[in-house]
Amino acid sequence: TWGKAMAWDLRGNMDEEVERAVLLKTLTPEQVDQLFPPYPSDHPIIVKEIGSGTSGSEPSNLQAFDLPTETLAALQQNASLLDSALGPAGDGIGSNSWAVSGKLSATGMPLLANDPHLSIQMPSIWYQMDMHCAPKNNACPYEMGGFSFAGVPGIIIGHNDKIAWGFTNTGPDVMDLFIEKVNPDNPNQYEADGKWVDFETRTETLNMVGDKPVTITVRSTRHGPVVSDTYGPLKDTNTDNAKDFEAFKDRAGIPLPDQYVIALAWTALNPSSPFEAIWGFNKAQNWGQFRAAAQDFHVPAQNLLYADTEGNIGYQTPGDIPIRKKGDGRFPVPGWDGEYDWTGFIPFDQLPYTFNPAEGYIDTANNQVAPNDYPYLITTDWDYGYRANRIVDLIKNAPGKIDIPYIQKMQGDKYDANAVTFVPLLLGLNAQLPSDQAAALDLLKNWDYQATADSSSTSVFESFWRLLLPNTFNDCLPRKYWPDGGSRWNEVMRNLANDPTNSFWDDTSTVDSVETSKDIMEKSLADAVKELEGMFGKDPAKWNWGDMHAATCRTQTLGESGVGLSEGLLNRGPFPVGGGEAIIDATGWSVRDGYETNWLPSMRMIVDMGNLSNSVTVHTTGESGHAYSPHYDDMSALWVNIKYYPMLWDQASVKSQAEGHLKFLP
Repeated sequence: TWGKAMAWDLRGNMDEEVERAVLLKTLTPEQVDQLFPPYPSDHPIIVKEIGSGTSGSEPSNLQAFDLPTETLAALQQNASLLDSALGPAGDGIGSNSWAVSGKLSATGMPLLANDPHLSIQMPSIWYQMDMHCAPKNNACPYEMGGFSFAGVPGIIIGHNDKIAWGFTNTGPDVMDLFIEKVNPDNPNQYEADGKWVDFETRTETLNMVGDKPVTITVRSTRHGPVVSDTYGPLKDTNTDNAKDFEAFKDRAGIPLPDQYVIALAWTALNPSSPFEAIWGFNKAQNWGQFRAAAQDFHVPAQNLLYADTEGNIGYQTPGDIPIRKKGDGRFPVPGWDGEYDWTGFIPFDQLPYTFNPAEGYIDTANNQVAPNDYPYLITTDWDYGYRANRIVDLIKNAPGKIDIPYIQKMQGDKYDANAVTFVPLLLGLNAQLPSDQAAALDLLKNWDYQATADSSSTSVFESFWRLLLPNTFNDCLPRKYWPDGGSRWNEVMRNLANDPTNSFWDDTSTVDSVETSKDIMEKSLADAVKELEGMFGKDPAKWNWGDMHAATCRTQTLGESGVGLSEGLLNRGPFPVGGGEAIIDATGWSVRDGYETNWLPSMRMIVDMGNLSNSVTVHTTGESGHAYSPHYDDMSALWVNIKYYPMLWDQASVKSQAEGHLKFLP
């Protein structure tokens, strides 16, 4: 069950698949491509050389199938109902990890770093622990330490006595939406290759708290379960006696099959247990055993980073990644003729991997995994590589041999590459600006682009950015798809910055003028200064990014009850933090909802393969889930300030620093 929950949280591009189809109602294919640009050629890929194979996919026509906006909006809305429990699949939510080999490190042995980005939780999603067999032998082969999830008997991320491993989300496209024709004479059948076949059906009873049980019927096609059966916007019968009801068939306005449903193909619907792979990692003693265990990691696919005490570093893409007969998974497709069916999965031995690459490092930050000539489609919806680019830059330009303090500095790096594009343009505005706007620009003149918590310069830029996006796009996009920030919008705007007369810059509400990038930037700067003055007053020295961008750890039950007493007891914060979207110190926030941190590095870990006892880590909150425990939040101050504590490993160190000792006797 937990594996399915994580697969949903890291589900891939279903939301983008729906969004692109909706946007085609009002935008040209070229404009949609501008909003979903290709991965930038000047940003790094993880694996530079891949073995041979054969391509199973070709680019799809942008108008592969025309669906009503109402259908797609309903589909996405109902899919999003799980987000309150499992978290949204945000653009920025991913992770950083990198490994440097002994030729680059101060110790002559590999160093491995990992910081997974997840939604804020109280208590932390992670539980740090060690498991040592005493003695370790064939009957009891475990000796490992790191981080686990509640209820999982194993170490998810960490190290054993020989190897270390870390995860970041690969984000492969493992979800496709299929439009199925339904037999108008028999609603229990759908079309498959020219024949009517029966839906597979089953009933499920949902026990409702405080109400009677509800029984539902689930229908499935050859592509997967039907996910559009009960969505209100699809109904043609007014079963709810709504006053403003209009039959869907009457308002769709475009040709459709007389009857149809939408089915979901998703790799997570196949039986699998990712924890089989976890236990394999826990026992693995070398690269071969680690890769063998990775074959059991079906879903959700993760970038697997590796280092060992023999001096090796490695990377492996695992998972079930579909091969399509046709199309690239970017849009919903017809399901009745099998033209877009999956034919299987990329063979494991042809998935991207690397072992001891010549450059001496491996960097994964949800960026593109393989070169453009890799013969299989993994996805078209990568993170756009701003974090990865900065990580590689810091590794390649390290002032000397890389050590743990330098990696700590890297994990805390707040360099905003997005600002590098727009600050020079702002400083180049030639308009006679009011004094308050001129003062705001003065804060940007000597800014080092580090989004630190005490930075007024950061406040100016991030407020400008938050207003630049809606000022540019809200007039031409459906409200559901107004920009919310993240690396994709960084890349969209980086491209538009070089095209000052692009049609997206024009404000369609001003019928007598055509705006350019300069007009929209001037307006966004003025709006930003007004916003900051409203928040902090007219003194720019008080415009503090950490106060705007604070992180509050809320318990997901009574901590969000609206009752001040329980919230005060269970929640912690707000903590002023730096960082932001598409930054190594990835503290995410929402252009739509405001600057408050809503996802973050859920832990930070650095493993020294030359001396495991020299490894360090930090949580976001603490080990305990009990609000009265001193360990409920005793790590928060360390986390906020990019500080660490030792990952105690040898038994003598653990015993000498132990707070207690609990022994279970038969």
